[in-house]
Amino acid sequence: MSRIGKKPITLPKGITVEISKDNLVSVKGPKGTLHQQLHPDMIIEQESGELTVKRPSDGKLHKSLHGLTRTLLSNMVVGVTDGWQRALEINGVGYRAQLEGQTLVLQLGFSHPVRIDPPKDVQYAVGERKSANDPLPVFVRGIDKQVVGEEAARIRGLRPPEPYKGKGVKYLEEKVRRKAGKAGKAR
Repeated sequence: MSRIGKKPITLPKGITVEISKDNLVSVKGPKGTLHQQLHPDMIIEQESGELTVKRPSDGKLHKSLHGLTRTLLSNMVVGVTDGWQRALEINGVGYRAQLEGQTLVLQLGFSHPVRIDPPKDVQYAVGERKSANDPLPVFVRGIDKQVVGEEAARIRGLRPPEPYKGKGVKYLEEKVRRKAGKAGKAR
């Protein structure tokens, strides 16, 4: 039995889950509504404020889908109750970020500013630098974990961190392995 798949998902108050015939799951909460088509073989049951996922057999496909289905459902429930957030840091001389309405405007060392419009149900937020040398935090928030992660990766991909000075856009928890430049070469 899958250790993740057999855990029940407790539904907080105010969350409604609808499961249609072919496992089209709709989760509605205070932050919004999410829909996802899950594999039709998996058995999703809702009773007394809990969701459980069961597999029809011990075949290799059903074993691999068991934990995945439970995790996808759990991510949907967390998304409509609390939401998801991914934090990025912008580091470099002259690198800036600001919001113009909903649009994120980035100065990343190019000859022009980069403007990014958010997809549906995603918001950007820009934090404050504590000092002039600190990196600038940028937050991507939304209810769908997959969309939030893809949007953060798209922003990071505009100027990934480089290993010599550490300039660029990186995730908050990411560690950039620094290299010694020409001065670090042994003679």
